[in-house]
Amino acid sequence: MELWDLNLRHLYAAKEICDKGSISAAADAVNLTQPAITQGLGKLEALLGQPLFERHTDGMTPTPAAKMFAPRIESALANIGSSRVTMAQLRAFLSVAEHGSYPTASAMSGLAQPTLHRSVANLSIALRRKLLDRRGKGMALTAQGRSLARSFRLARAELAAGLSEMEALKGRETGTISIGAMPLCRARLLPKAVTEFHNAYSGVEIRIVEGSHAELIEPLRDGELDLLVGALREPGPGEDVQQKLLFEDHPVVIGRYDHPLRGQHNDLETLASYPWTIAAPGTPLRMRWEQMFQAAGIGCPDVPIECGSVITIRQILLESDFLTLLSPDQVAVELEADWLSTIGGPPEGLHRTIGVTTRSGWMPTGMQQDFMQILEKAAIS
Repeated sequence: MELWDLNLRHLYAAKEICDKGSISAAADAVNLTQPAITQGLGKLEALLGQPLFERHTDGMTPTPAAKMFAPRIESALANIGSSRVTMAQLRAFLSVAEHGSYPTASAMSGLAQPTLHRSVANLSIALRRKLLDRRGKGMALTAQGRSLARSFRLARAELAAGLSEMEALKGRETGTISIGAMPLCRARLLPKAVTEFHNAYSGVEIRIVEGSHAELIEPLRDGELDLLVGALREPGPGEDVQQKLLFEDHPVVIGRYDHPLRGQHNDLETLASYPWTIAAPGTPLRMRWEQMFQAAGIGCPDVPIECGSVITIRQILLESDFLTLLSPDQVAVELEADWLSTIGGPPEGLHRTIGVTTRSGWMPTGMQQDFMQILEKAAIS
């Protein structure tokens, strides 16, 4: 089933029945008649393909499916923040917010432009907020619109997770796990974990988005990504996200295989006399690199080429006397092939922490929990 087939008022009613134990009590809470709730509940159960309640003469008892789905509904409705919002409005607003114009949103969503205009306008009126500003041929979110878009994305993510869990109860593992992959995890850790996970969950779509921490942290906060894997930040990015250590990485100095310094005992002053290519200031690796020289009382060498791409760095090293600081895992193939060589290890204690970043309060599905366990095992193997 499609997430957009759900009716928010029916979800609200189902949650209230779970909390209050009867349709009559729920009717007062959601301002619907008992026949309307009964009909809506029947439609919701038909969509989900399983009963949510056991009917008794003295009330309603939630089934295991309802107990699992209820926290997702509660979280989604809390993010939506108003009982006046409809699923059609939520879908239309997110489509325009994510595609930047009504024509593009219409083409991508399949909804007619008049439908999009009407739904977004009605949403703005219902919430008494200006959500969009016209910018040339496109639309830009207002500050209130940006805040609402994030809340709606999180609501969408919760409902999608809930539907995945409903399918799992029927013995059918579906859904998507969206992973933000920062540079360090791409060479060994993530491919190993993803391959093992796919073997166990072939019906689950795995979506990997590569980028830096700065590029991935906001999609994580928006609910577009489930987790980030890579170097952790010190201090953490904020109270709305949490970090979990997987292992400590010990980077080494890398150069081409026939580099003039290969096979020698090189001190930091010697290393500082060569040009370096390394990630931009503010990244964990760059900060560790700077600390390596500062702790020894040596000025940081010049960085003529700032670069965070391992592929680009590899080619620079192969064609020059440049040095860099990388994890051996990131260039394992190149080291084994004798294209690159370890020129020297950094001083003792120089390391960076590699781990997983998730939203605070994130409720992983069963298959997402399994992926986390597989990732943790891959990190120590």
